[in-house]
Amino acid sequence: MDNRAFRKYAHEIVDWMADYLEQVEHLPVKAQTEPGDIFNQIPDHPPEEGEEMAEIFIDFMKIIIPGMTHWQSPNFFAYFPANSSYPSVLAEMLTATLGAQCMKWETSPAAAELEEKMMNWLKEMTGLPGYFHGVIQDSASTATLVAILTAREKMSDYQVNERGLKWFDNFRVYCSSETHSSIEKAIKIAGLGRQNLVRVGVDSQQRMDPQLLKQSIASDLKVSNKPVCVVATLGTTGTTAIDPLKEIAAICSRHGIWLHVDAAFAGSALILPEYRWMIKGIGQADSFVFNPHKWLFTNFDCSAYFVKDKYALLRTLQVVPEYLRTADQGRVNDYCDWSVPLGRRFRALKLWFVLRSFGVKALQEKLRLHLSLAQELSEMISRDEEFELMAPVTLNLVCFRYKPKGIVDEDELNKINEDLLKRINKSSKAYMTHTKIDGKFAIRMVVAQTNVAKRHVVNAWKLVQSSKGKVQS
Repeated sequence: MDNRAFRKYAHEIVDWMADYLEQVEHLPVKAQTEPGDIFNQIPDHPPEEGEEMAEIFIDFMKIIIPGMTHWQSPNFFAYFPANSSYPSVLAEMLTATLGAQCMKWETSPAAAELEEKMMNWLKEMTGLPGYFHGVIQDSASTATLVAILTAREKMSDYQVNERGLKWFDNFRVYCSSETHSSIEKAIKIAGLGRQNLVRVGVDSQQRMDPQLLKQSIASDLKVSNKPVCVVATLGTTGTTAIDPLKEIAAICSRHGIWLHVDAAFAGSALILPEYRWMIKGIGQADSFVFNPHKWLFTNFDCSAYFVKDKYALLRTLQVVPEYLRTADQGRVNDYCDWSVPLGRRFRALKLWFVLRSFGVKALQEKLRLHLSLAQELSEMISRDEEFELMAPVTLNLVCFRYKPKGIVDEDELNKINEDLLKRINKSSKAYMTHTKIDGKFAIRMVVAQTNVAKRHVVNAWKLVQSSKGKVQS
């Protein structure tokens, strides 16, 4: 393809992109394909000769689009969102065009310095302490791994990196029973062993119980285990429960334990002053992460990780072979030393575009709309005698279940709600997911998609109600 053909197809594809984003709410939100449907339409061998872009795009429309779940649909209420927006998409196009590998300051000074400034903007917007140092990671999972690795190294006086884990087999990490699965994965990757992950019980609101945390730490100290890290969650995946950070921070401070705060989804709400209560005690935390790619309308991937002691992070991850040495080393931020991979995308650009295009006020308005719509949904559910809320609505996730009159057996209720969820998703009119709360099947409905409006929420609730009559009880 030459520049002339590129220009032609670029214009056509951008027109398609604009049409897609304008019409996405009318597409089946969840892919209605069976395993192998896409795979079997793709030739087993690559073409010997190049093909025309027009033919490739026809196959994109015919094969790929039917197998896509449309995360940018305002009828997407599943998981947590991976939100996008027009300015973010434009920035991603520029990022792809530049094709820069932004591993060090020298490889693209603008990328490194814009990233540093964007992390400062996010600190100001969310109320995080100014002395935190920020870096963009690809995901909260990676950020949590980095936090646990840093905590491990600091506890061992950086000896694990030098000598291995042979002499450090009793390091313990604590999280609640509701914490994201990425914590367990990080423990495994960090070599600490999943048996050294202590899952602390929760209270009636699914929050970590500080008393149980205190007891777990005391029990470990008695047998010479070493508490290394506590992971507190602001907005658990199941129910968006908010762990009591202030109490947890006090315990960690007393014992000199690294405190990592996982606010992957809920952290965006900190741009609202009325939600700053979630980070009371943040001054005693060692690291903090939230994902602008979840609820701040910035394309995946863009995870904002903050650390109090950047030198502990650098001592944990930094490796500088001769071919990566530069004259400016030590005077600038080489962000490849702040994360696991050497290679880095220019992620700060899309964040800059989004924050400038929306402005703080418009971002706040968006989030407040989503929060209010979730409250309205919870009120609609509460008014229906055949449905019940399954957890407090702390943010914009609503957990509920269908409970027909006369049915009290929990196994039967679980089956009924699992069937209901399948019918909702099979309709292709909305997409929701589930969790289990104390063993009870609950349907999760997250009101957070960039362009969701009241009509989408109302229609989704009507779909739930109409689908219940088809469920076999």
